[in-house]
Amino acid sequence: MNKIRVIKAGLISTIQDGGRSDFQKIGMPVGGAMDIVALKMANYLAGNNPLEAAIEMTMTGCCIEFYSDSFIGIVGAMPELTLNSMPIEPYRTIQIKAGDVLDILKINQGARTYLSIAGGFDLPDIMGSKSTYLYGKLGGFNGRVLKDGDIILINQSKPNLKLRRIKVKHIPQLPTEPVLRILPGPEKERFTWNGLANFLTKPYSLSPHCDRMGFRLDGPAIEHLNNDADIISSPIAFGTIQVPSHGSPIIMMADRQTTGGYTRIANVITADYPILAQLKPGDKIRFKEVSYKTAIKALKAQEKIMKKYS
Repeated sequence: MNKIRVIKAGLISTIQDGGRSDFQKIGMPVGGAMDIVALKMANYLAGNNPLEAAIEMTMTGCCIEFYSDSFIGIVGAMPELTLNSMPIEPYRTIQIKAGDVLDILKINQGARTYLSIAGGFDLPDIMGSKSTYLYGKLGGFNGRVLKDGDIILINQSKPNLKLRRIKVKHIPQLPTEPVLRILPGPEKERFTWNGLANFLTKPYSLSPHCDRMGFRLDGPAIEHLNNDADIISSPIAFGTIQVPSHGSPIIMMADRQTTGGYTRIANVITADYPILAQLKPGDKIRFKEVSYKTAIKALKAQEKIMKKYS
């Protein structure tokens, strides 16, 4: 039977795919992989559909034993890997034999690494997705993070797969102090001049209070006009930046709620989601407002690259 055994699960490892985008109208978060670009690249290497479910590892890696021959792809935070205690490289197709043990020892750059296995996981779809939604305790593997000793079934895959590689120039690099490009939010006019100046000129750092729902930021407070931070509950998207009354911004992430009641100062552009998803507590960031034309141009450039890996 095609399956794997989780020897070491790591800090926060879950099953994630492209998410549940069709159910926000009934209050179900989209969820899915935090770094969709990394997920697609990993699935390309494993010969899967681009949004097939993979293991998303956060901050630390997993150790996995394979019970059958397979092919895998590992993409993300520049991990150090061994296969049967021998060093191997990520960002290329890795051929697996029954009994092999893969150990993701260290994550060197970024926060999240994705392991895709040819054929994908034999897990039930819930609302069209295998993604784990931890707050709802559903999807993925029993609705929870992976644990040491878990046995996960794998779907049958093609017996032969042409070995693939991600070009070096297409491997994402995380800058030391990323500048996230943003578009103005619908409540931008609800902030003072000083508040907007702080937001656009001062560095912020990710608070320890960060998870798949949202990234809280530490830094200069962003002032509201008339101390009014509340709005009628309105839609929020991946990358929406809300500012509650305390003035510390929160960036909405994959497991965000579908609506929110705090002023939305900006939204990170789609092309910068992969940078955003790879941030970890303590990382410093800055924001730069750009035009819609620039945001669309950046997204088209990213999509042009990703067509090579689909």
